Amino acid sequence: MFTDYVKIYAKAGNGGNGAISFRHEKYVAAGGPDGGDGGKGGDVYFKVDKDANTLIEFRFNKKYKANNGENGSGAKKYGKSADDLIIPVPIGTVIKDAETNEILADLDEPEEKVLILKGGKGGLGNSHFATSTRQAPRFAIDGEKGEEKELILELKLLADVGLVGFPNVGKSTFLARVTSAKPKIANYEFTTLEPNLGVVKPKSGKSFVIADIPGIIEGASEGAGLGLQFLRHIERTRVLLHFIDASGTSGRDVEKDFETITNEFSKYNANIQNKPQILIASKIDITQENEDLKKLEDIAKKNNLKLFKISSVTGEGIDDLMNYLVTLIEQIPKSDYYTNNQNTEKKVKVYTLEKEEAFKVTREKGKFVVTGKAVDNIIRRVNIADNESLYFLHKKLNEIGLNTELKKQGIKDGDIVKIGSYEMEWED
Repeated sequence: MFTDYVKIYAKAGNGGNGAISFRHEKYVAAGGPDGGDGGKGGDVYFKVDKDANTLIEFRFNKKYKANNGENGSGAKKYGKSADDLIIPVPIGTVIKDAETNEILADLDEPEEKVLILKGGKGGLGNSHFATSTRQAPRFAIDGEKGEEKELILELKLLADVGLVGFPNVGKSTFLARVTSAKPKIANYEFTTLEPNLGVVKPKSGKSFVIADIPGIIEGASEGAGLGLQFLRHIERTRVLLHFIDASGTSGRDVEKDFETITNEFSKYNANIQNKPQILIASKIDITQENEDLKKLEDIAKKNNLKLFKISSVTGEGIDDLMNYLVTLIEQIPKSDYYTNNQNTEKKVKVYTLEKEEAFKVTREKGKFVVTGKAVDNIIRRVNIADNESLYFLHKKLNEIGLNTELKKQGIKDGDIVKIGSYEMEWED
């Protein structure tokens, strides 16, 4: 089964907690703090696997979690950092944030590896908080949480040549003739239900990959037929071979077929039209006396396209087409695999998630409610019941500018400040 779209959940590891500990040595009346730091949580990476060609594995395993860092311990022993989680994917995999649809990474190079989710930092042990006035701190800092996201994995095939056209126009027969691929072939629509790939090994020149892109009909860009599933693969081809049945036996209108397919390309992504396109008049071995060939010649001339008349059964015109393709592909840079909205350079990769604002203050029922990743991290990592830890909390909140913002919003002594599940009375 060919799988090219899945949604998964991934989470980086949490950082280990810092330890609260004091030295216990013989003949030492009062040992100082020696709590060690927690280890870092594992990051989540995605890496290209040269042996993978579908996303089928992700249909059965949809949750991926990196390990947490170890907690610190006494004698200033640091917790061990967790190993990173490396998730293998096929080349051509696009990783998106499921919530925003933002592209986080586009894995298009062999052995490419990208960081998607960061593991949490380890917490600090109490040995870090000893001062001349606080010689026995009884608090430590918990580790940070690792990032977590629902992700969309979308596979876009990388092929040098894409075969497009209505069903049953001879694409699969052509692929079977010029490559070692063995696609299912029959005289009815939608024989091909998944993309087929084949490698051409010409007598001269470099080998190249051909992909048969199925299921494109009128309305494909809006989801009709199978088209929406496979239109994405056209974006990753360097050359398009547009097949049209020239036999005159199908009763189709060749002009309308050409316009319909090209219109679907434009609706899905207008830049597809900028790719080199070759018009293929197929099935000429059974061509009857009709005007279809003349119409295709006019279409090619009008749209400045090269036209080849071929028969995948008898081999007529195949050699000329393949020789032309070898020369054409060598002239097209690899960057033309990609189609982007600006039609300029290849897309920019994003390896880490967007930073969130430190905090936000709102008024709810007379209370000052503070939300935000920064304050959540701080308050989650301290012990509110401990006075020294509470002092540390106030110090950290002041450092990120919360006190200044509350004063700016008119807070007075006795007002309630709510952070997470905690409520505190303001005292200047």
